[in-house]
Amino acid sequence: MSEDAGAVAPRRRDADGTRRLLLAAGRRRFASDGYAATTVRHIADDAGVNVALISRYFTSKEGLFEACLTGAADELERSVEQDLTLEELAGRMVRQITGPDPVDRPTQLLLLMRTSGDEHAELIRLRTLRTFAERLAAIAGSRPDDPDRERMLLRAQLVVAAGFGISIMRSWTQASAGSGAMEPLTSAGEAELAGPVHDLLIALLGGL
Repeated sequence: MSEDAGAVAPRRRDADGTRRLLLAAGRRRFASDGYAATTVRHIADDAGVNVALISRYFTSKEGLFEACLTGAADELERSVEQDLTLEELAGRMVRQITGPDPVDRPTQLLLLMRTSGDEHAELIRLRTLRTFAERLAAIAGSRPDDPDRERMLLRAQLVVAAGFGISIMRSWTQASAGSGAMEPLTSAGEAELAGPVHDLLIALLGGL
């Protein structure tokens, strides 16, 4: 029994590792090149694995894209709990923007922003963005039966757009470096961004 278990475990670890490699490579390719221009060969080459493994683990390019998108959606939704205050929300947004994972986070955001042409994937993408904005509006005090619900959602969606834009712009200009960097935004840290992001949230959501 113990010998059989020992034989299975390495294969399972290899499968999990391959899935993670394919998901990471897929996120980068889909975000940078778009869904239509990305091929399974591109992704397999980036991940350093056999292209047939995409079909084994995700069925198809469409299946891999949906897995990448669902992962990005889950991460975004987990980042905001309903009991946060606006001050706590501002601090969390700043930490996400300036946190220790500056490369993959903008990739996740780009993945959520780019259209794919795949109907099911588009439903996931739009539902995620809409739900995230609704959570922000709820943190600011909005309720589903409020008569000015649309105005509240608009302001929350503007916060989402601003947060995505700040993170992605910092990533692009960090990659450019030198004269291509957009200073002081590119190198601003948590201390420098905390005040402006807080002011942005209060200006858009503080009066809801």
